[in-house]
Amino acid sequence: MTLDKNFDPAAIEARWYNHWETSGQFRPDRDDAEPFTIVNPPPNVTGSLHIGHALDNTLQDIIIRHERMKGKDALWVVGMDHAGIATQMVVERQMNERGEKRTDYSREDFVEKVWEWKEESGGAITGQLRRLGCSMDWSNERFTMDDGMNEAVLKVFVDLYNDGLIYRDKRLVNWDPALKTAISDLEVETRDVKGGFWHFKYPLADGVTLDNGQDYIEVATTRPETMLADMAVAVHPDDERYKSVIGKKIEQPITGRRFKIVADEHADPELGSGAVKITPGHDFNDFEVGKRAGFAAGDMLNMFDGEANVCQTADGLIPDEYIGLHRFKRDGVDGARELVVQRMKELGFLIPHVTKSKDGETVEHDAEPRTIATPYGDRGGVVIEPWLTDQWYVDAKTLAQPAIEAVKSGAIEIVPKTWEKTYFNWMENIQPWCVSRQLWWGHRIPAWFGPSKEAAINDNQKAIASTLLGEAIFVGSNEDEIRRNAANFYNIDPSEVNFAQEEGETGISGQGNYVLRRDPDVLDTWFSSALWPFATLGWPEETKDLSRHYPNDLLISGFDILFFWDARMAMQGIQFMKDVPWKRLYLHGLVRAEDGSKMSKSKGNVVDPLGLIDQYGADALRFFMAAMESQGRDIKMDDKRVEGYRNFATKLWNAARFCEANGIGASKTLAAPDAVLPVNRWIISEVVETLASLDKALGDLRFDAAANTIYHFTWDRFCDWYLELIKPLLQGDDEAAANETRTVSGWVLDQIIVMLHPFMPFITEELWHSMATETGGREYDLIVAKWPEPKAAVDTQAKAEVDWLIRLISAVRAAKVELNIPPGTKMTAHIRDGDSALQKRIERQSAALDRVGRLESLSFDPAPEGATAQLVIDDATYVLPLAGAIDVDAEKARLNKALEASQKEAKSLNGRLSNPNFVEKAKPEAVEKARADLADKEAEAERLQAALARLG
Repeated sequence: MTLDKNFDPAAIEARWYNHWETSGQFRPDRDDAEPFTIVNPPPNVTGSLHIGHALDNTLQDIIIRHERMKGKDALWVVGMDHAGIATQMVVERQMNERGEKRTDYSREDFVEKVWEWKEESGGAITGQLRRLGCSMDWSNERFTMDDGMNEAVLKVFVDLYNDGLIYRDKRLVNWDPALKTAISDLEVETRDVKGGFWHFKYPLADGVTLDNGQDYIEVATTRPETMLADMAVAVHPDDERYKSVIGKKIEQPITGRRFKIVADEHADPELGSGAVKITPGHDFNDFEVGKRAGFAAGDMLNMFDGEANVCQTADGLIPDEYIGLHRFKRDGVDGARELVVQRMKELGFLIPHVTKSKDGETVEHDAEPRTIATPYGDRGGVVIEPWLTDQWYVDAKTLAQPAIEAVKSGAIEIVPKTWEKTYFNWMENIQPWCVSRQLWWGHRIPAWFGPSKEAAINDNQKAIASTLLGEAIFVGSNEDEIRRNAANFYNIDPSEVNFAQEEGETGISGQGNYVLRRDPDVLDTWFSSALWPFATLGWPEETKDLSRHYPNDLLISGFDILFFWDARMAMQGIQFMKDVPWKRLYLHGLVRAEDGSKMSKSKGNVVDPLGLIDQYGADALRFFMAAMESQGRDIKMDDKRVEGYRNFATKLWNAARFCEANGIGASKTLAAPDAVLPVNRWIISEVVETLASLDKALGDLRFDAAANTIYHFTWDRFCDWYLELIKPLLQGDDEAAANETRTVSGWVLDQIIVMLHPFMPFITEELWHSMATETGGREYDLIVAKWPEPKAAVDTQAKAEVDWLIRLISAVRAAKVELNIPPGTKMTAHIRDGDSALQKRIERQSAALDRVGRLESLSFDPAPEGATAQLVIDDATYVLPLAGAIDVDAEKARLNKALEASQKEAKSLNGRLSNPNFVEKAKPEAVEKARADLADKEAEAERLQAALARLG
């Protein structure tokens, strides 16, 4: 025996993974084979393996192992994202612990420290992916800041700019005042916060009144501080209350700013007063209203600095007492919000919220209490401020059109197809993509600013603050290219173009040289990762991998990054490679807590996959992920199910030990061996059918169906039935039958090990080698073994016979359970309505019926008088005499008593569920439990009635 008595995952996982990686098994040399390619969503360099990573990477590994075993040149591209914000935060936090800050260093020195951190501490997740068993091509691991990616990012930016698809614009962004940078929608999390809804009077100017004589318009807001930058009040164009004042002016009480009442369908007549104050510089909806009202972005008012402190607006109308205040109360000091409310109240323009006290008295409050969905930065941890800034944008609308057509034409297949509608809706209404971030760590934007041409001409090349007249923008791959471009633009010699130091001014020096300043911003990390399918293969160089492995075959991704990553890869891939980045896009769901809620650290329900691997093994966790992944549906975490799949691995281990103990070793053939015995022909047929179902499920990306197919074949058909049915053959006197059975069972175990390998790579690799020790070992590892090719047809006759045998034995066992007969009791059966074919079957299967079914004899003679149990299998009835096996009267009494109890409980549960008060008012989980209990009791009553019927 070479296999240990107990299956210990920890003892084999690290050993086999190290062997695979060091021997180059993840990317065997197959230049002549058909290529197959997957790229992994690059995890953050600061990240650690979470349960979502475990799902995503397990599914990818299943596919890549399957394709590798099918003989393909299977490439799984692996790498990490430089994670601009997260990484800079980690390094700055370490600096703060030492009493330092980022600005103590030059930009170059700080970036060098980030690289040092990356080499020492970054990328822990790569070791964790190895623990999961991910067979990635680590020899070609990529990083979004490596030299090749830098070259690709630079070229893409410059080319898009030259094609008019990247531009600089003033728009609203999600601004994180803690990090002082724009962030993406994905980095914004919404929290429910207790707040207020304030109502104010905005007086009409110039003596104008509404038709009812009212001299003000009522507006309401959850953000009263923003009224310092209000530029309009919007009403619905069809709202009769305000038609007469559209185009008239409001005079804002605090700033004295006069602005118009505009007609816009954004204002809902059914909501509140139907009038909405418009602050286009600090609200995304208001920004659009402002544009429709004719405000240019450059004219929209900004009232906050980068830390969300009040600054003066361009028109200078914010009173001095507000300047420098934070937007909210902080450290016990009132902020702009509190002061605005106080001043509006003092001026008589606050409309109080009125309630009744318990004793019926009227009580006035400044605001109506509200729970408000509030955007927070997921890393900065503060409320996001919509902020009007100059940023770089990609013309996503233009790039989206070919990507839309690719899905419509079928060039990209989205699985499940139901996600197509969501994809089209977002892509057809796509907004400009903000790609600049105010950080030091990342791809520096290759843009330089210089004095405008007008400045040079009008001021005769004297020093000038170029910001007065705007700036020229130069984009290029390096300073030499920029110097040439600037010289051509200004019609000067390249030697007359200089570059300012960091944060320096642009302009014209006293010596007449033109001074350019580089943009200090870096690119959004999604910009570089959008190039992942082709930049990781060597682009812009024409590499061998690029020509063979682009487009990729498949992308597996969580649906939550469909727009942030997947769609952008589609756009950039088509733009630069003139072909789709991948042929299929599989979108999986999220892994949720056991109760279905979203996992979060604040709820304390986050599951550590490494802890599950320590407890149950990587194979068990992987199989759980596959078995629960049902095309886009979310997965509920269930430790018991993971434990169940650990038991499944143990079951397979014990089956292999049984085979070893009975002289069954590894097979030497890919094709199915010849077989005469029905049970062996049957199991070969089962392999053929299982393989077909498994291949179809994997081809359709039905991971749950694939996992369940191999699970049920292994556990039910092979372990529970085949190994039991062949015991009489292995231990009998017929040497030919025993040898055939050993050959077939060794082949079948090989097929199981191979088919199960993509799901459970560690235990299968161990068994692959262990089962071959008696025959001299394997010539190659399982990871590169061939996928099964039985070259056999389904034997319908053998299947029918063994399926009949299984049904009969199962029915006998069930009857014993129902009638309280000990399972080991030997019984006889008398057969009615049987024919000669059945008689021959019984003769062939007599050993199995005796040893496994505990039927010591089967007779076609009539059954003796007395109590019997009757089983109907196909067209024959099997009568089991019960005399001596049980006390029939006592058993009837027991069954009747149990039946009465089950029916009584079912009736009670049914009554409760028929009561509308219970169904409507009880907790949903209580209602579901009652329904489940009712189903259980009804099933139990049905089983007991069947047992009574058997007794006659």
